[in-house]
Amino acid sequence: MSHDVIFGLAAISLLGAACQWLAWRSRLPAILFLLLTGILVGPVGGWLDPDTLLGQILFPFVSLAVAVILFEGSLTLRFAEIRGVQQVVRRLVTGGVLLTWAVAALAARFLVGLPWEIATLFGAIMVVTGPTVIVPMLRTVRPSAKVASILRWEGIIVDPIGALLAVLVFEFVVSSGPEVALSGTLLAFVGMILAGSVSGLVGGYLLGEALRRDWVPAYLYNPTTLAVVFCAFAVADSVIAESGLLAVTVMGIYLGNRKGVPIEEVLEFKESLSLVLISGLFILLAARLDLGELAALGWAVVGVFLAIQLIARPLSVLYATPGSALNWRERVLLAWIAPRGIVAAAVSALFALKLGQRGFAQAELLVPLTFVVIIGTVVLQSLSARVLARALDATEPEGIGFLILGANPLARLLAQALVEQKIPVLLCDTLWDNVSRARMAGLKAYYGSPLSEHAEVYLDTTGLGRLLAITADSHLNALACSRFKGMFGPTEVFALRVGGPSTGNGRKETAREGPTVFGEETTYVGLAQRIYRGAEIRRTNLTDAFTLDSFRAMHGDRATPLFAIDPKGRLSVFTTGTRLEPGTGWSVLALIDPSPDAAAPKG
Repeated sequence: MSHDVIFGLAAISLLGAACQWLAWRSRLPAILFLLLTGILVGPVGGWLDPDTLLGQILFPFVSLAVAVILFEGSLTLRFAEIRGVQQVVRRLVTGGVLLTWAVAALAARFLVGLPWEIATLFGAIMVVTGPTVIVPMLRTVRPSAKVASILRWEGIIVDPIGALLAVLVFEFVVSSGPEVALSGTLLAFVGMILAGSVSGLVGGYLLGEALRRDWVPAYLYNPTTLAVVFCAFAVADSVIAESGLLAVTVMGIYLGNRKGVPIEEVLEFKESLSLVLISGLFILLAARLDLGELAALGWAVVGVFLAIQLIARPLSVLYATPGSALNWRERVLLAWIAPRGIVAAAVSALFALKLGQRGFAQAELLVPLTFVVIIGTVVLQSLSARVLARALDATEPEGIGFLILGANPLARLLAQALVEQKIPVLLCDTLWDNVSRARMAGLKAYYGSPLSEHAEVYLDTTGLGRLLAITADSHLNALACSRFKGMFGPTEVFALRVGGPSTGNGRKETAREGPTVFGEETTYVGLAQRIYRGAEIRRTNLTDAFTLDSFRAMHGDRATPLFAIDPKGRLSVFTTGTRLEPGTGWSVLALIDPSPDAAAPKG
């Protein structure tokens, strides 16, 4: 039996990794592949029975996995960001949430016939979209910048707000059982709120102090954070049953808004869990789906899905957009896109299990209803949103901007030159000093690795269509080029050779990094040294009398052509893989050394 369990867990891990890879290749939300895989290996194929595989461990595993999801989501809820977002986003995550909640609850009540308490809980679960499903869809649809910004921020903010709402509604439903008087209901509800809040605040305070005062070394941030999350959940649940989810949500919100706590490092712990814990969770949840219950719902479940898609979302957008700068085309597109994702699936499955144990009628229908809405919104919107955006002429123009990996002095100089030519640029670096200097220079910069899961959500590539990797780490350059080939295209990722034929560790630099920019002999080390000696980037206009050959003859080895701009303002990169032949009416951006008598190191 133990060998069967080991094999089953290994197979789930492998399937989870495969689903994540498929999501990366297709630019679709991973949850779609995870749920479909779980349905295929579970109720359809009969190869996986989670209850038999895990037995009594299944329920604790689901509970702790959901706790991790809610904690990670609530970490991203920054009150300062809510105050700073556009009016449309504020309305969507306040009044829009209430409208969606009401429509979804009424549809579940009158179309499916769920009891009011279950229908109300279902409506609360349905308000969550989330960045894990929004961001992949934005990459595929590429809507206008305004629509993309609204959808991105809505997903980030409504994720923890919706989770908190769902948890509060669930605790109220649990505390108001059929045999509990109103006074007992209110007392139990207040007790759950107190137990969850106190446990979450205490856990958040202790963890925040430990991280802020460096009581915990950096390499123990992840395991320590995970341990405290589990402890806060367990303590609250042991004091008053079902209050653990509120505890981890409060804990995440507290840490996310406390100054001095290294939240970026804390957020990283989820990345190492995503393939194993989160991916496995959704395969297991989908494998438990009872197709008989789904069939018994009949066409009523389609009606619930259509009510959420065609009534709830348009009403929310109609409420949120009056007086905004969005035109009617952008409002229509915004009213179409609102896929449901990870939080909805995880929370509904856990609540169904807990309510079923407490004897709530039709609680088991939460899961099939939620899964139908998730799969329906993701599939329908993924297939149709791009077509709709093009038909409405609400797509983003061709991405001409650059994502520059690195915010070092060389990268900042290149970025400044591109910005002066009205080319959008976003710098990306893991060193805060580089990012800080870039921002002080008026350049847009992202602090973090572009390969991280945090970047999947927060790295805004709107208006960007090309990657330029300019760091002293050839391996990072290669990984970034490989990562962004799928997004920008294989001919739109470029890397600067670091320092000659081999790297500092003896490994040969390969073409995996992308086309070598600025010439075969040009290197990061060489350009950085020239900038230190006073080299500058200048624009030179070409004419019939002054050609590119004339330019090279004038400056010789003192000039390195970087970019060429055609008469229509389109910019191209000088690379070893393509031959650029700028002519009359073109301009050349080149790094030019100072004259020998004026060369001097910069102080």
